[in-house]
Amino acid sequence: MKLSTERAKSDLREAEDMTAMQPNKARTDLWMDLGLVAFLVAFDVITRLVPHAPGFMPIAASALFAGRVLRIPALAPVVPIAAMVLSALALGPDDWRISLIVTLAISLPALVGIVSRRWPGIAATVAVMVPCSLAFFAISNFAVWAFSGMYSLDFAGLTQCYVAALPFLQNTVAGDLFWTAVLFGAAWAIQNGAMLAGRAR
Repeated sequence: MKLSTERAKSDLREAEDMTAMQPNKARTDLWMDLGLVAFLVAFDVITRLVPHAPGFMPIAASALFAGRVLRIPALAPVVPIAAMVLSALALGPDDWRISLIVTLAISLPALVGIVSRRWPGIAATVAVMVPCSLAFFAISNFAVWAFSGMYSLDFAGLTQCYVAALPFLQNTVAGDLFWTAVLFGAAWAIQNGAMLAGRAR
């Protein structure tokens, strides 16, 4: 009977310790996620402001990365939205309708990343990134056709807009895949580097 009582007390203490640890873990996860979000936003803003090939940017890739790796998935859309807004402040004003639609389109990978995080691996990552690239091309250029005033608002004008944008499609897909490889590759290296170094010894 005494042994049972002591075991019950021990189990109770363990449960209390686990309960006390949960707020600390949640706080740690939040700060780690906020740090990663800040890094990704800063990285995206810098790479958008420095000279680069048109469409060859890491914003969509970092959105997908955030959606798949953040412990608090709801923070993932903050990455592309903040990056686009902050960089737009430095680049100057644009038609707000085009800017809004482009920002929403480039945020799509964050939501796709959240939904697809149950499917790990390189193949799954590429399989969701490419459709996001194509969707961004379609949505962003539709906005240009509708609101830029550069094209007639008919089927001929829409076709002309998409044909004119085709040279950018290659850069968009290549850039998204390149930066996806960089971000996920760097994360893998950080997570496994210490273990691989230990085995090498």
